[in-house]
Amino acid sequence: MKHLFAGLVLCFATPAFAQNQPGVKELNLQQAINYALENNESVKKASLDEMGSKYQVNEARSAGLPQVDVKGSAVRTLEKSMIALPADFNPEGTGPLIKPMGTDNTVQAGLSVTQLLFSKSYFVGLKAAKSAEDLYRIRKEMASEDVIYNVGSAYYQVLQTKEQFNSINANLNMLTQLEKILTLQYKNDLVKKVDVSRIKVNKSNLENQKENLQTAYAQQLNVLKFFMGMPLEEQISLSGSADDVLLDEQPTLAGLDEVATERAQFKILNKQKELKTLEVENIRAGYYPSLAAFGNYNYQSQYDGRMISNPDAMWFPNSQVGLQLNIPIFDGLRKKSQVQQREIELNKMDLDIQQYNKNTQVEVSNAVSQLGNSQNNIDAQERNVKLAQEVYDTTNQLYKEGLAPLSDLLNAETALREAQTNLNNERLKYQIAQLSYLKAKGNLESLSN
Repeated sequence: MKHLFAGLVLCFATPAFAQNQPGVKELNLQQAINYALENNESVKKASLDEMGSKYQVNEARSAGLPQVDVKGSAVRTLEKSMIALPADFNPEGTGPLIKPMGTDNTVQAGLSVTQLLFSKSYFVGLKAAKSAEDLYRIRKEMASEDVIYNVGSAYYQVLQTKEQFNSINANLNMLTQLEKILTLQYKNDLVKKVDVSRIKVNKSNLENQKENLQTAYAQQLNVLKFFMGMPLEEQISLSGSADDVLLDEQPTLAGLDEVATERAQFKILNKQKELKTLEVENIRAGYYPSLAAFGNYNYQSQYDGRMISNPDAMWFPNSQVGLQLNIPIFDGLRKKSQVQQREIELNKMDLDIQQYNKNTQVEVSNAVSQLGNSQNNIDAQERNVKLAQEVYDTTNQLYKEGLAPLSDLLNAETALREAQTNLNNERLKYQIAQLSYLKAKGNLESLSN
């Protein structure tokens, strides 16, 4: 995930920090997710696959419907085959009678109808097509889950950067006020020039950080737009908070064995196993006989002379109806070998499902652990920010009274800024942990409601 963000940041870098401007669309997390579910390219492709699977069912069903064909042919014989008849047919009695076979022209037109009456393979294939339709529907759910997770992660990354920007802005204002005071004191020979220079250096460094953060904010916003399927030129701002609580219940490990069944990936694995089972059934259906009915009605004409507009051409009808039965006897054990191969693949799928269940348990357990750890870290960092603020306020007061050197005040300001940064980072980790917990539990779709 980190590598993906890094790559997208490089692709979509823009130096804008659009907030609270006219024409800027304000979005909360739910609105951002719903927009993504309608416009993200991956979800659109999954929807098209789901739509295509419905036509696959129709295609499979068509084999069991009547098949009607109209056929016609017109043949002009350029050189006829010869046949030798016994001498008894020769009126001249001089040997075998040699005669050409057939006529110059053969024209035929007719209607053919076939109807499948019984084929076990047909019914198995129809079941497989319907099962594949379910598979594509579940794959769309999985694509939606991935989009929700990516949008949520990018969304809170932007909010955390915005919070960090506000913190740096506040610290920059403090340094700006301190610079004004020191500049005035320097003019009155109350402080040394080096003190003013140190303040300017710290202020310049902080301004550079602010500029870098503005660029990072715009880049992260573009990453969010990418996941949402939104045009990069569209201006948006986020109305959420870095402290949003996404969980409706207390994270717990209860019912861990049943968690995997709620996830789209688990459903896909089971649906793939079902399709493989139907594939085995379809192969075995090849041992069963098949029965079809057919009927033909034709008009045929055979004549010599001109092929078109020949008054001597006469048309004669002919028709047939019947049943066609196919009974497989021996195929060299081909179907048996195919079944054995598929059964091995089914055993591998069972192992994949077992491994996935274990992996899900690990993900849920890790997410719960990370949530608890992040919450503890947030509490600790909030205390650190409070203490750092108190240290800064005290040091600032002592500096004004001439009881503390400027270095102590600058160190206190740096410590306060680091504490605020650490708090923002822990809040981001907590938001990502919430998303990971919802994903592990198969409940990410709750964020779109």
